[in-house]
Amino acid sequence: MPGRKLRRRNARLTKAAAVAPRPVDKLRPVVRCPTIKYNRRVRAGRGFSLTELKEAGIPRKLAPTIGISVDPRRVNLSNESLVANVERLKAYQARLILFPRRVGQHKKQDSSKEEISAHEEDGKITRKIHSVLPIVNEAREKAIGEVKRSEMGEGTADAYRKLRDARSEARLVGVREKRAKAKADEASAAKK
Repeated sequence: MPGRKLRRRNARLTKAAAVAPRPVDKLRPVVRCPTIKYNRRVRAGRGFSLTELKEAGIPRKLAPTIGISVDPRRVNLSNESLVANVERLKAYQARLILFPRRVGQHKKQDSSKEEISAHEEDGKITRKIHSVLPIVNEAREKAIGEVKRSEMGEGTADAYRKLRDARSEARLVGVREKRAKAKADEASAAKK
């Protein structure tokens, strides 16, 4: 349908206008893709784990109301991902400006009047969170690749040869002992 593209675009703009000055999307965690083939890549996850929210000092019930997605089933298996996502939450919190719900009723989490007035003067509204806090994959140059011969330590140049020789020695030890014993017997028989 030729009009569908336009309808979807108009729906996105209508939604953005309805939720303004809030962003359209929610903040999502950085997670690794599953399986060996793709686990070098990172992508946006479903939601932050309860442990990550606790480390960042954000109550689990407050998080969805301030644009943070929560996944209570998610479990942190590595400390690196936990630290990275807590840093992401703290960076988001530092940028976040919370307007009071009712005029005159100021709560603890709300931003100060100076911050709100400065924001209104700037007129900068973030439409999409991933444009401000992007999820970036490591460049191929920085990723671990092949080790060059020049980068190897001393004595590792002929490591393969040494391994083959050691395997050969272990395999032929009995045969060589038998040969040496036979030669010694032959020499002793020749002396008699």
